[in-house]
Formats: sequence, structure tokens, C-alpha cells
Amino acid sequence: MALSFPQIDPVLIEIGPVAIRWYALAYITGLVLGWRYMIWLAKQAGSFVKAIDADDFLTWATFAVILGGRLGYVIFYKPEFYLANPGEIIKTWQGGMSFHGGLVGVMIAAVWFTRLRKIQFLAFMDLASAVAPIGLFFGRMANFINAELWGRTTDVAWGIVFPGGGPYPRHPSQIYEALLEGLLMLVVLHLVWRRESLRSKPGVITGVFLIGYALSRMFVELFRQPDAHLGYLVGGTTMGQWLSVPMILIGLLMIKYAHKKAKA
Repeated sequence: MALSFPQIDPVLIEIGPVAIRWYALAYITGLVLGWRYMIWLAKQAGSFVKAIDADDFLTWATFAVILGGRLGYVIFYKPEFYLANPGEIIKTWQGGMSFHGGLVGVMIAAVWFTRLRKIQFLAFMDLASAVAPIGLFFGRMANFINAELWGRTTDVAWGIVFPGGGPYPRHPSQIYEALLEGLLMLVVLHLVWRRESLRSKPGVITGVFLIGYALSRMFVELFRQPDAHLGYLVGGTTMGQWLSVPMILIGLLMIKYAHKKAKA
């Protein structure tokens, strides 16, 4: 048994040479909704960040996500290909974005932004981390629409035969990631944010996000088909799992640091 892949055109609107793709729309939607949610959180009692600062960070975040995500994909996943074809790097509309690269990009932008505004870095990162799952949800749904990053072959009733994925049904791993990294993490981080005892310790929410995302990603990688040019790594692991390990360690250290600083 298998489900047929819904015939969704990756291009939403095309007028002459101008094409609006679902992939681009997903990024725009995630950034805009995350921006509005971040402003709302900044206005709540106990926030260390002003709403005007959360508002102004949208432009920084947009460039950081796109540049960091693309460069991360180029460096972590297909360095040989892009070294031989540097002109392909700018073709982001064809897909090929790395969350880990986007995360590094946002963190670098946040360091620069908070220094200019004289804002506490960890407090600002807590706010950014709380809204990040919104972008992750829409990004993964765009991966599904593009019929990319599909899962491994399966016999579960909800398996889908993806275009280009062969004749056998596969796990819709993009949906798994959208639900775990997106919706579930959004709820978890909101609940953590509501607890004043945790919100008052800058770094805790960021640590929870890093650990939660890493665990979700490592779990979904068990069902996701590895990139063809990378395949399985040591012991049947994947690149996504290896890139998630440092996130868990950094997340644990951040939570420990936040509690230690609060006690001091």
C-alpha cells in the first residue's frame, strides 16, 4: 500500500521570467511570522529584549538564514561539486539549504547585532530560539512540496511514492521533521518561555532549543534517505546526525552556564 504524491507545482506563480516558488514563499512566511512572534514575546513582562530591537532584527535574520544556510550546505554536503561549479552556489531557488549553516549564520548576526545595540546576547538568542521552529516548519513543508529530502523505503500505510524516488513508497520524512522540529519544538519552547524561573536565566531556552532540535533531527534521520553523494557514514550514521551531536553538547553547556550564573 502507498499514497500517491500530490501533484503540486513547485512554482506557485509564473509571469514571464519571474517565478514565485513555494520554497521561497515558505522562507518568507517563516521569517515574517517568526518576526511578529518575536516582537510579541519581547513585549511580554520579564523580557530582556525591547520590541524595537526584535523588530529591527528581521533584515539581519533574513540575510543570515539565506547566506548561512546556503554556505552551510555548500561546505557540509557538496563541497567538491560547488568547488568545481562555483556559479551554482547562488542558485538557491533549486534547493540546497543547511539548517546547521543557517543557525551559525543567525548566531554570528546576533553577536554583531547585540554588540551594536548593547543587548545581552544570550537573552536575545533565547528570543530568537523560541521563534525558530516556525521557520523550520515551513521550510520542511516546502521540502515536501519540492519532493526532495524524502525518506527511506517503507511498507507503512502512509508511505509515499515520490517523483524521482523510485517505484517504492518512502517515509514522508519532511512531514516528520515539520511536526517534530517545527510544531512540537514551538510548543515546548513556548511552555519553557512561560516559566519565569527559566525565562529569567538567559541561555536556558537556547539550550533547550539546541538539544530539542538535535534529538528530533537525529531521530528523523533514522527514516530519512541520506544524500546520494554522501550515503551512510560510520556505523550507518548520517551527516545530519553528526552535525547534531555538537548541538546537544553546546545546549547542555548553555543550560549549565545559565543556572550557574543565576546562582552566582
